[in-house]
Amino acid sequence: MSESVSLPIATSKKRIAAFVIDDLMVAFLLFVIFYDQLMVITSHLPSVLTPEAIEAFKHEIRQFSVNNLLLIVTLKILYHAIPVWQNGTTLGKYIMKIKVIDFKIGTTPSLYQAFLRALLRILSEAFFYLGFALAFMMPLRQTLHDKLSNCVVIDV
Repeated sequence: MSESVSLPIATSKKRIAAFVIDDLMVAFLLFVIFYDQLMVITSHLPSVLTPEAIEAFKHEIRQFSVNNLLLIVTLKILYHAIPVWQNGTTLGKYIMKIKVIDFKIGTTPSLYQAFLRALLRILSEAFFYLGFALAFMMPLRQTLHDKLSNCVVIDV
């Protein structure tokens, strides 16, 4: 897009709200997918919680996370890539009336851009959300995953 064109950049409040909605949606999907496994883990909890029981529970949760890490990460990437590629929004962005666009041409991101953005988003989460902090310092409120995928989030 031309430098002279003014974009209706999404506010930080809207982006944060969309982030929360999307994370709740992903958590709900993961809960539904792993419901049976989670119920088995919680069924091992005794009625009286001792320090040993709590440690055993933590161990089972850690083991569950390790065993299902690939599926969890894949689901998160797909949740953030496919809808952004299709129409520029996730459920959270749709509710907050914001949209991801390709910064250069102003259209919905390509599949490559959407996938790259989703992958980099996961990496930003893994590194203490530092990639998200950039949005508070950048003039176009771009996160690291926006910047590196050449995207920007706008009001619709």
